[in-house]
Amino acid sequence: MAREAHGGGLFGPDSVTWRVNREAVLLAGGARALILQVSHPSVAAGVAQHSDYDTDPWGRLYRTLDLTTKITFGDAETSDRAARILRGAHHRVNGERSDGASYDARDPDLLLWVWATLVESSLLMYTRYVQPLGPADVERYYAEQQRFAVACSVPEGHWPSGHAAFMDYFDTTVRDALHPTDDSRAIVDSVMHPSLPLPVRPVFDLVNLATVGLLPPVLRERLGLSWGPNRERLLAASTAATRRALPLLPGLLREFPVARRASRRARQLAA
Repeated sequence: MAREAHGGGLFGPDSVTWRVNREAVLLAGGARALILQVSHPSVAAGVAQHSDYDTDPWGRLYRTLDLTTKITFGDAETSDRAARILRGAHHRVNGERSDGASYDARDPDLLLWVWATLVESSLLMYTRYVQPLGPADVERYYAEQQRFAVACSVPEGHWPSGHAAFMDYFDTTVRDALHPTDDSRAIVDSVMHPSLPLPVRPVFDLVNLATVGLLPPVLRERLGLSWGPNRERLLAASTAATRRALPLLPGLLREFPVARRASRRARQLAA
């Protein structure tokens, strides 16, 4: 579909990206993606030194979600503006890690890793909680997400050539580069144990269950996050219940508002 038919944004109603990223259940994967990001020592140092994660642990996550959904579902102006804001935030994030190594959020390899956590987590959450995707749709999604990578300052072509190579890169990075620091653990603790009203805590406990259970086991162990057969069974049961319930929900409850607005815009422009 031509860009003009859906307002000139990055994607459109025929894209796999709109199908996958409109599902609000992906929000439950946000904390997982953040933990994957900050388990990289350089990302952790940047978050620790340049954000208020200790007093507003979910603020960074919400701001990232807000910008990424605008980039994904916005018209040309909205998408471009959100991408500029996201790119601009990187310019001031640089410094020195506790081990003396320098870091810069504009480092192409760090940008690639942050993007990769969003792509991998989105696919994982969709296929686990919504429905499977065939190999062709997975490849289409991965190819489409390369537009999002460029919008987030990942240099053109600075990513694995296909989804299988991407997953090899992801697994290798988890194994070889994710060595959580004290900063990593402090950020993870603040995200998983924020101050919450009592009525909200049971829901948040289920989010934490998915967050921990869906992490790569090697990273879960490095972070010292407890897991076992009972929690695995609880995760399986909650996954099955969610998957049965989602088709029964109206779009108003199931989908991100910005995604519904994008669909209305596309229909109006196509009429």
